Amino acid sequence: MRFHVLTLFPEVFPGPLAHSMVGRALGKGLLSLQVSDIRAYTHDAHGTADDYQFGGGAGMVMKPEPIFEAVEAALAPYPPEQRGSIPVALTSPQGKLLDQKLAQELARAPALVIICGHYAGVDARVSQRLATHEISIGDYVLTGGELPAMVIIDTVARFVPGVVGSAENVMEDSITSGLLQHPIYTRPAEFRGLAVPEVLLSGHHARIARWRREESLRRTLAQRPDLLARADLSVEDLKFLEGLGYEVKQK
Repeated sequence: MRFHVLTLFPEVFPGPLAHSMVGRALGKGLLSLQVSDIRAYTHDAHGTADDYQFGGGAGMVMKPEPIFEAVEAALAPYPPEQRGSIPVALTSPQGKLLDQKLAQELARAPALVIICGHYAGVDARVSQRLATHEISIGDYVLTGGELPAMVIIDTVARFVPGVVGSAENVMEDSITSGLLQHPIYTRPAEFRGLAVPEVLLSGHHARIARWRREESLRRTLAQRPDLLARADLSVEDLKFLEGLGYEVKQK
């Protein structure tokens, strides 16, 4: 999969994307990262990519012309019939919150263009006419869209075949399954008086699977109960949750 990042600060990349699984995937050619300087598409001697707001207001606004031209340049190498299937994402606090479902959807495309917002924001015509997605990584404001772009790439990349060692690992990730992940342990079996639960040492696969499911349900109820309303829960799951005080809401 190809990622095209459009930014006012290209020197920030690849940053953490050069390391770990994503870095290895870039090295193997499973992923590619092209970073373009939006200022390269301006048409004045100063490379002006922002301007004052119409109507007044604090903060500068990123101009539409260089962004449109940068996106068009990123899409130009693709056949015309393929361009319409390539998402163009604008990082924005006003955007849809990034989640695993959205990441999986974006990973189905052959490429992803990400526009890094900055300053007080981006001219509204970019979201109205150019971007197919506005994406936020949380209900807070950052100084720019570069960190969100890296988060989006890292999240989407995990769904690209071969990036993570096993597809099963991706589908069992916390949140992907609809629940938080159960506790996990490795050697030693006892450390500073803390022992690994006996069931995990039993070799009884059915008991281990049920323990993991119940611990996942317990953790989700304690930390993210909102997820339970959307999770695919069995009758056995619901009985276990009711025993923990969870009130099942009738649909």
